Amino acid sequence: MAGKKLGDVYRETGTDNFPEQMTITIGHEKTTYRKREWKTEGEKEGLRYGDNPGQEAALYEPVNGRFNGYAGTGDGIISSLTENDCLETGKHLSKSNFTDLDSALNILKYFDEPTVVIMKHNNPSGVASRNSVKEAYVAANDTDRIAAYGGVVAANAGIDAGTASEICRNFVEVVAAPSFGKAAKDMLAQKKNMRLLTIQEISKLADYRKKRYLEFKALLDGGIIVQQSADNELSAKNLMDAEAEYKKKAYAVKRKPTAGEIDDMLFSWKVVQGVISNSMVFVKGKTTVAIGTGEQDRVGATELAIAKAYKKAADRVCFQMYGIPLWEMKENEKIAAIEKEVEATKAGLKGSVLASDGFLPFRDTVDVAAKVGVTAIIQPGGSARDYQSIEACNEHGIAMAFTGKRVFRH
Repeated sequence: MAGKKLGDVYRETGTDNFPEQMTITIGHEKTTYRKREWKTEGEKEGLRYGDNPGQEAALYEPVNGRFNGYAGTGDGIISSLTENDCLETGKHLSKSNFTDLDSALNILKYFDEPTVVIMKHNNPSGVASRNSVKEAYVAANDTDRIAAYGGVVAANAGIDAGTASEICRNFVEVVAAPSFGKAAKDMLAQKKNMRLLTIQEISKLADYRKKRYLEFKALLDGGIIVQQSADNELSAKNLMDAEAEYKKKAYAVKRKPTAGEIDDMLFSWKVVQGVISNSMVFVKGKTTVAIGTGEQDRVGATELAIAKAYKKAADRVCFQMYGIPLWEMKENEKIAAIEKEVEATKAGLKGSVLASDGFLPFRDTVDVAAKVGVTAIIQPGGSARDYQSIEACNEHGIAMAFTGKRVFRH
């Protein structure tokens, strides 16, 4: 590395060697894409970089074709954004900004009420629905203030001054919303390197709930896996009673979920389908309490989410009471008091609903969830050992519903 400077390794040029146009042919059908570039301080630039500085990347917008589900130019939510939709304060967008935004919108599309999704490294750090965007943002941010740092915030309603004031208390990379009030825009524009994206098409997000498109995964040797996108929409009428049969014996969950638990079940399902598998999501009052992501085993994802819930709840309480994160607190008596308060509510997990993106083949996950006070579970069902989870739920007085569909995300 002798003679090299850091800037030589971490270059941010916004230039790439990808073609201006790309055509994909599948059978007799062709889909044409054009590369997107935006003017930044008078210069045309594409994506700042890919996953990391030094990786070239490009964003392409579908121009025509049928396989991706869009009729032509301008139909996209993200790929058709123009310079007029973006207020940049210091640097232009990178590949990870767009992919995080896309992942956030993939969750947000299932919500009708004011909702905020905070996305970090392709996983949500917090999601909440409230009567106002400000309340939703505060609740989503409180799920995990630490992970939200440097994240992407997406809201399905306009950002006002009150919401902007709350957002300014943390550092975020991107804020996307259908509109920004003048006072909110002026306030957020003062934050160095924050990007504001006005996405008027967010009002049409509901149209994307059932739209199917092709997903491409490039392999190490240049091979490509192609799959149809998932249909993850769920409603109360689609929920099924948790029932199973094992060795000619019938099993059924005894306690039915309450109306409030059903609301949280549906909320948690909208979130869990947007989390990298194996994923487990705890929800209470239409707010994420804890999110377990990307674990190799399901009970491990549950245990990790619980551990995170305690840590993040302590940090939240400390910040609310003393205006500093927990790691800055040096007074042991105050730390002990914070931990006592967190334990009293099981870090907010007591009375929560747990969502699993795949079935629960053993009772271990239910037993772990019961210890922190989970009252209802939503999961696909379909395991040969469903009876184990059903028995565990009945022992703990937990309600459980099956969805009949799996929502893995890899």
